[in-house]
Amino acid sequence: MTTRTTTAPAPTVDALIASVLAGEHGPLPSGLVATSVFWIHHGTRLAGGATTYLNQYVLVRLGGSFGGCAFEAGEIDPAVCRDSSGAPLDVLLREAPRPLRIAALDAYLAEQRPHGDAGAEPVTLPAGTPEVRARARDAAIAGLLDIGAGSRVGLIGVVDPLVAAIRERGGVPLPCDFNLRSTRWGDPVTADMHEVLERADAVVATGMTLGNGSFDTVLDRCRARGVPLVVYAQSGSAVARAFLGSGVTALSAEPFPFSQFSADPTTLYRYRAVAQP
Repeated sequence: MTTRTTTAPAPTVDALIASVLAGEHGPLPSGLVATSVFWIHHGTRLAGGATTYLNQYVLVRLGGSFGGCAFEAGEIDPAVCRDSSGAPLDVLLREAPRPLRIAALDAYLAEQRPHGDAGAEPVTLPAGTPEVRARARDAAIAGLLDIGAGSRVGLIGVVDPLVAAIRERGGVPLPCDFNLRSTRWGDPVTADMHEVLERADAVVATGMTLGNGSFDTVLDRCRARGVPLVVYAQSGSAVARAFLGSGVTALSAEPFPFSQFSADPTTLYRYRAVAQP
């Protein structure tokens, strides 16, 4: 893939929130209400693996849409459901903890432009076990990479099936995660995102970077180096979509309910940025 280094100022998540609050993407959030706020905590250990993935999500329902964002353990208390359900959306966007702000922003953007109506490529994940569905999901994500054999792929947020899918495409994963120290195959996992961003020929980042505040750094560094950036997002899937063509090369968007919560077929949406002349 031919990439271009851009010198224009990198967009930021906070600037996107400000533009939403100003009514630049649809109705003013001050006139909207977050009908429901959810707090979900679950664990997963895939067959054959030794890692138990522990995930926490905060979710916001706005009209017919759900917005979601993962967060670190202890960052948000379940009392958020009582305290924030029924809150004006602009209050959440201005004052809530960052993951809840992202979930509210995600719900707003998805409500204005649902993934099914946004020209994305729908990919149906098959019915089956968690292992079957995870492999299908991560193969779809890796399919957004345009890489040659031996390309180093920074993986910001590690799940083992995605490591395997990158290898199957000929890539060399550079895994980075705050909570893991090795993959199931013994690959070391670094906590130093900056080191990975400097070495990678392409980067795949989870939507959780939106919730922990590292997304702007990943976006800015990939833009500066001209490195393709693929985002796989359960967290903030509609938020990440707003950065397509402004640093995000491609996106796998998986709106709620996420694949791990069902054994039935579900849909994710793949986007590719329009090539610049």
